[in-house]
Amino acid sequence: MSKVRIVTDSTADIPVEERERLGIEMVPLKVHFGNDTYVDAVTIQSQQFYELLAQSNTLPTTSQPSPVDFLDMYKKILAEDPEAQIISIHLSSAMSGTYQSAVLAKSLLEEQADITIIDSKSASYGFGLLAVAAAEAAQAGKSKEDCLELIRKTREGTGLFFLVDTLEYLQKGGRIGKAAAFLGSLLNIKPILSIDDEGEVTSIEKARGQKKAMARIIELLKENGFAGKDVRAIIAHANSLPAAEELSSLIQSHFQVKHLSYTSIGPVIGTHAGPGTVAVFMLPV
Repeated sequence: MSKVRIVTDSTADIPVEERERLGIEMVPLKVHFGNDTYVDAVTIQSQQFYELLAQSNTLPTTSQPSPVDFLDMYKKILAEDPEAQIISIHLSSAMSGTYQSAVLAKSLLEEQADITIIDSKSASYGFGLLAVAAAEAAQAGKSKEDCLELIRKTREGTGLFFLVDTLEYLQKGGRIGKAAAFLGSLLNIKPILSIDDEGEVTSIEKARGQKKAMARIIELLKENGFAGKDVRAIIAHANSLPAAEELSSLIQSHFQVKHLSYTSIGPVIGTHAGPGTVAVFMLPV
C-alpha cells in the first residue's frame, strides 16, 4: 500500500518535535521586519520573533509561500517515494493565498501525482491538530481515504476560541477600525474570537477584562457540548505562558481533560493576533 504523506505550512504552529516524530513536512511562510526577511519556524522561532516585535517601531508583514515552494516539496516527497499519496493541508484561504499556491503547485506537476490539497478553513493549531491526526493515522497504516475522513470529523468536532491581549494588531491588519480599537483598549474590552465555517476570524462577543473573558470561554465550550465528555485540550499562546496556564487551570477544573498540551503561536499568526494572545482548541477523545 502506498504511504500517505502529510504536508502543512508553518502557520499550523505544530511543535518541531511533533512534526519530526510524525514525519509531517512543512512549507514555511515568511515574516518581514523592514528590509529583513525571516523564514517562519526555520530562521526565526517564536521567542526570537516576540523579542524583535517588542523592539520594533513598525509592525512586521508576512508573505505566503510561492507555488514553487510547494512544487519543490511535492517533488522531494515523490523522489523519495514515487507512489506516495500526499495530503497537503493549509491555512484558511480566507486569510492567506497559501492554499492557492499549493493548488497551483499541484497543477504544475507533470506527472499524475496523488495529491489532495485541503483548505482547512482554520488557523494555528486549529488545523495543526488536523495534520497531526492525519499523520498519526498514516503512521498506523490507515488509507488515504481514512485519513481524509478523520480530517473531516476532527474539523467538525473541534471547538476553538481565542483571546487577544490588545486590539492594536487586529486594527493594523484591518480586522477592526481605529475607533473601535481605541475604545476597546480604553475600556479593557477583550473580544472573544473564533473562526467561522468560511474560515474567517469572527467575534463571538466581548468581555471586560481577561478573567471574565476566560470564564465566558469556558461557558462557550460547555455550550458547544464538551461538558461531561472526555476531551483533549491544546492551549496555544503568543509569548504569554501565564495566561495560557490560567486558561488551562480553568479548563481542567470544568472538563474531563484526558490530554492537555501547549504550543506557541508562531511568528506569522503572531504578527496578526499580537503578543499575549491565548487560544484553546478542544475536541472529544
